[in-house]
Amino acid sequence: MNAPADNFARFGAVGLDEMIADAALLARVDRKYVIPQTALAHLLGGIDDGTRILEIAGARRFAYESVYFDTPDLLSFHMAAHPRRRRFKLRTRTYVDTDAAYLEIKTRGARGTTVKDRSEYDITRRAVLTRRAKEDVAAAFAAIGVDTRRVDELDATLTTRYSRATLLAPDGSSRATIDTDLRWERPDGAGFALPGLAILETKSPSSASSLDRLLWRAGHRPVSVSKYATGLAALSPDLPRNRWGRLLRGAFSEPSTTISHPEELPCAAA
Repeated sequence: MNAPADNFARFGAVGLDEMIADAALLARVDRKYVIPQTALAHLLGGIDDGTRILEIAGARRFAYESVYFDTPDLLSFHMAAHPRRRRFKLRTRTYVDTDAAYLEIKTRGARGTTVKDRSEYDITRRAVLTRRAKEDVAAAFAAIGVDTRRVDELDATLTTRYSRATLLAPDGSSRATIDTDLRWERPDGAGFALPGLAILETKSPSSASSLDRLLWRAGHRPVSVSKYATGLAALSPDLPRNRWGRLLRGAFSEPSTTISHPEELPCAAA
């Protein structure tokens, strides 16, 4: 099930440059929600009419693909499953509609400071780490005290795909992303889709946004969800699950979940 286009039809458009400029200075608090797509129309109907939606070349929903990299013993996953001060997340992110790809390295050091480095990447090599990429990752590992030799162990572990719409509050003080058409796939072809769900993330100052309050009134509460870690745990029951246990027992195990065949979810080009 796709989010119907008319869910967004009443919102005015905002361009990418203006979206970035309005939101760039936010001291953000991020809150994530996993909600049924059937609830989207009602929720969006309650949003302020002055809300605007990101629009590029007439499109309001955009296809994303992320390829996550980890070590054979899943060091990145376990750092997230057992929250530690030192952790990292490594992926290439592809904006499918514009044929643009980026390498994103997110690290957190012993003092709890989060650093996110992002650089343009060769879209044809988005499922592998180039030599230059490994050099950048090694520098990031050194900064948080992870053995830099582990860079040579990194390989593609999971690919996620989804469609995203981005909303901007009338005063520019908060924004939200709505991800639908959610799909996950491992390199061996095992995968699943959650066509009946949406992952909604609000980004606002420390006080809750009007959309947060709307979600709360409808009975939805923020959850801990990571497309990488939660998806990998859903595919591998032997992995630690406690941090995402409620989702794995609920939304991520709904009867609408479908196991995908390799040909339905093609791997990223190497």
